[in-house]
Amino acid sequence: MFGLFKKKSKKEVLTQKYQKLMEESYRLSHTNRKASDDKLAQAEEIMKEIEKLDS
Repeated sequence: MFGLFKKKSKKEVLTQKYQKLMEESYRLSHTNRKASDDKLAQAEEIMKEIEKLDS
């Protein structure tokens, strides 16, 4: 209840986006390989941003 109005950090937002893109990539890998590769590339870019925040 106390975390209801807590603002998420930039890292939390990027991690959530990364997870969503990875799930979409996996789902698309069964039907459309090119779209899956595009989602995976987007996820990799977000992972690079997360790593920059860590260092």
